[in-house]
Amino acid sequence: MKTLNYLTGMATAIVMLSACGSADRRSADDSVDQAMDVNDTTAMVYEDDAEFAVKAADAGLSEVQLGRLAMERATDARVKDFATRMVRDHEQANDELLSIAARHNITLPPAASEDEVDKQRDLREKSGADFDRAYMRQMVDDHDDAVSLFEDAASDARNPDLQSFAARTLPALKKHLEEARSIRDSISPGDTSRTTRPILP
Repeated sequence: MKTLNYLTGMATAIVMLSACGSADRRSADDSVDQAMDVNDTTAMVYEDDAEFAVKAADAGLSEVQLGRLAMERATDARVKDFATRMVRDHEQANDELLSIAARHNITLPPAASEDEVDKQRDLREKSGADFDRAYMRQMVDDHDDAVSLFEDAASDARNPDLQSFAARTLPALKKHLEEARSIRDSISPGDTSRTTRPILP
């Protein structure tokens, strides 16, 4: 029942955010800040653990949205295939995190942060091979950050459910990062837009 109430609340929040006009609509970033504020007083986990859950949810929402965009816009078959996997894998991880959040009264953002929305806005301005290159560069950057976030949670989270979630999800994120680098390098030889650390087992 608790999970059902939580999901209903999330759906209501999404509808409310979508219905607001541009003049009085809260920025997408507010949903992330509000989630963190609520968790400071209501989450049944340590503050750092709740912050990990919010950041992981924000990243996961963005990966699904960017993946769907790439499924429509990408011209390279490898990029389209990668985007399809991103939508599938991150939707699955998002659902698992949502279930954990419901059990521990953690509020997750119903929309991606303004930073993540900006990434989508920038990508929408590109097309063809330029889009493919920009999307894969973004995927390398995003997954490099995600691997770091999940590594920290897998070793330091004090909530067993969140620690286990981070540890289970980490291998897939590392694989995504490795694949993203490979595709990026094949379509953008010599791309040094960001220096990334090696992927450790």
